[in-house]
Amino acid sequence: MGAYIGIDIGTSGTKTLVIDDAGRILAEAGASYPLHHPKPLWSEQDPEDWWRAVVRTVRAAVGESRVAPSDVRAIGLSGQMHGSVFLDKNHRVIRRAILWNDQRTADECAEIEQRAGGRKRLIQFVANPALTGFTAPKILWLRKHEPRNFEKCAKVLLPKDEIRRRLTGEFATDVSDASGTLLLDVRRRCWSQKLLERLDLDPGLLPPCHESEEVTGKLTRASARQLGLTTDCLVVGGAGDCAANAVGTGVVKSGVLSASIGTSGIMFVHSDEVQVDPLGRLHTFCHAVRDKWHMMGVSLTAGGSLQWFVDRLCGEVSGQRDAYAVLNEEATPIPAGSEGLFFLPYLAGERTPHADPDARGCFVGLTLAHGRGHLARAIMEGVAFAMRDSLEIIREMGVPVHQIRVSGGGAKSALWRRIQADVFGQGVVTINAEQGPAYGVALLASVGAGAYGRIEEACAATIQIASRTPAIALAMRAYDRAFPVYRDLYGSLRGDFKKISALAAPPRR
Repeated sequence: MGAYIGIDIGTSGTKTLVIDDAGRILAEAGASYPLHHPKPLWSEQDPEDWWRAVVRTVRAAVGESRVAPSDVRAIGLSGQMHGSVFLDKNHRVIRRAILWNDQRTADECAEIEQRAGGRKRLIQFVANPALTGFTAPKILWLRKHEPRNFEKCAKVLLPKDEIRRRLTGEFATDVSDASGTLLLDVRRRCWSQKLLERLDLDPGLLPPCHESEEVTGKLTRASARQLGLTTDCLVVGGAGDCAANAVGTGVVKSGVLSASIGTSGIMFVHSDEVQVDPLGRLHTFCHAVRDKWHMMGVSLTAGGSLQWFVDRLCGEVSGQRDAYAVLNEEATPIPAGSEGLFFLPYLAGERTPHADPDARGCFVGLTLAHGRGHLARAIMEGVAFAMRDSLEIIREMGVPVHQIRVSGGGAKSALWRRIQADVFGQGVVTINAEQGPAYGVALLASVGAGAYGRIEEACAATIQIASRTPAIALAMRAYDRAFPVYRDLYGSLRGDFKKISALAAPPRR
């Protein structure tokens, strides 16, 4: 029997699982680590914490699975995208990694657009506009604000690729994760020499790019010993967490869209051809499927909005029993549209379609008639509206959407599944695989090791529809009336958001 490991280096923790040749999960393990905020809006982590979590979870999952170390044929890597790990010439980490949700690089984004010849020209180079979360602005920030560290810097790696280096001793990345650096020519699936030249960046800072199922190395003796595996174990290219989640949910063919509600909300659609939103509202990245692409919209605080509501405002509920179950019960009888109550889920700014770090979350339309159930339902509806923003752009571009697969925490609630179907105006389905990115890269590992010929074949063999939630015409009509109001609220409040953001900023000394 062959066994394959999927490792997902997330922001809050690392998840590792072991699957067999048939895609059955044999065991899984997780480990958390801290997030550092040395200044407001800064977000950093220590790569050493990732490595300790990988060692701990791999040993735990393999031990629980009871497979022999020699049976583990390959490892697939996924992880948080856009983060920057800076290494010196001796392969030592120079400083803590700067993460995807770090907001310090607004000036560098403007500089990139200026050096590229404008926003439109930049999108021509790399298919995407400059956003604060991406990797390229972080490199420029290091050059400007920490010049001594930049002088030491010999290589810049993404989070999962730093783990690859420790596993194999090799520098490598995959095209899906590299797409989020803002330095990849997404159409040609290689680094953009034109943009690197305009940014005056040495191409040698970046690792070679691979397709996601390609073998990038084997475990070194040292890493094999630490993990309790063998040096015959392969490590494949893997994928950024969004593309890996798409593989793990079978979104590997035209017409299939993934709507994932975790902390953030992701609308992810497969594309056989490169399709670029000329306004840059959607991301266009390489897919983890060889020679395919995807478009993606991101709502930064989706499930995170409901979690905020539970953690900050529902303490007395969570002390009794599962707070989410209580809120679902209270929200279910509330009619579609929450009786005129809207929630804008911009608690951490917003990415798609506004790309506005100053956007703020708010309830609009509150009256004395509204209770906790209304607020909970309005949050679920607001998140679904935010994701419909992305879906509308996808449809506007003529991309076919024949099936919507929902996953994450938003798919575990029958009410939230219903709301998504009705807001999207199309039935949704769930699938049997619920392990997300770690499962996706475990499947990629199985392809790289030869258990399957292609990732599409692996997904077809292992992933099936588990449930269907059709859209209800009456609720669809209610949401179709409410959605334009929701969209107009951002436009009405945009200027005020900037004023509020300025008021909330710490005073200058």
